[in-house]
Amino acid sequence: MTLRSVLLHLRVHFSLFLMPVFWFAVSQVSQPDWGRVWAVGVILHLLLYPASHAFNSYYDKDEGPVGGLAVPPPVSKTLWYVAWLLDVLALLLGTWLGWPFVVYLLVYGFTSKAYSHDRIRLKKYPVLSWLVVGTCQGGLTYAATYQAVSQDPISALLTPDVGLAALLSTLNILAIYPITQIYQHNDDAKRGDLTLSRLLGVRGTFICTLVIFSISITGFYLYLEGGIAFFWLVGLLLPTAAYFLSWYVRVWRNVGQANFQSTMWMTALAGLGLNAFFIILTFL
Repeated sequence: MTLRSVLLHLRVHFSLFLMPVFWFAVSQVSQPDWGRVWAVGVILHLLLYPASHAFNSYYDKDEGPVGGLAVPPPVSKTLWYVAWLLDVLALLLGTWLGWPFVVYLLVYGFTSKAYSHDRIRLKKYPVLSWLVVGTCQGGLTYAATYQAVSQDPISALLTPDVGLAALLSTLNILAIYPITQIYQHNDDAKRGDLTLSRLLGVRGTFICTLVIFSISITGFYLYLEGGIAFFWLVGLLLPTAAYFLSWYVRVWRNVGQANFQSTMWMTALAGLGLNAFFIILTFL
C-alpha cells in the first residue's frame, strides 16, 4: 500500500463526526486543564479512532463506499500493522493522563477489533453491535474524557449529572449509527453481516433514528433544564432536522435515495451542529 492509501483508510476527517462526545465532556468540566484537553483530543481523534477505522478497513476490504471514503483503495497487511502502531502510541500517550484513561483505551481498542475481526465479528449481530458501538463511542468515551480532563476520582462518574450526560451521548450515537449503514446493505449482505440497518430495512432505519433522536432531545431538555442553552442546541440542529426530513421523504418514494452522498451530508450536518453547540457551551 502507498502512504496515500494508508492515510485514506485512517479516515481522520471522519473523526469530526465522533467529536461531539469529546466536546460535550469538556464543556461539563468547570475548570478544564487545557493541556489535558488537547492530549485527550489528539489521542482520540488522531490515534484511537483512525486505528479503529484502519482495522475495520483491513478486515472488511470494502470495494464500495464506506464512512468518509467514497472509493476505498485496496488494503494489505500494512494497514493492519499501522492500526496496531496507532493503538500502541495512544496507550503510551495515555499513560500521562492516568490509568483510568489507559483502561478506556484498552477497552475501546479491543472492542473495536472484536467488531471487525473475522473470528468474532460483532458486526454480524445487529442489536449487540449497535449497543456496543453506541456505548463505547458514546457513554464510555464521555466518561473517560470527563475523568481525564477533570481529574476527578472515578466515583465522580457515578453522579446523576455525569450518568445522564453519558446516557445522552450514547443515545446520540445510537440514533446516528444505523443511518451510517444505510447505503451498505448489499456489501454487508455479501459478507454475511446483519447490521441493524439491514435488519430494519431502509425505511425502518429512518424510523429508528427519528425515535432515538427524539428521546435524546427530550433528555437534553431535562439535562439543560429547559434553559437558553437548550434552544441553542435546537437552533443549531435545525439544518440537520430539515435535511433529515426532506431526505426521508425522498427515500420513502425511492429507496435508491438512501445513498452514500446523502448519508455523508446528513452525518456532516449532525456533526457540525453538535460540535458547534458543545464548543459554544464550553466557553459560555
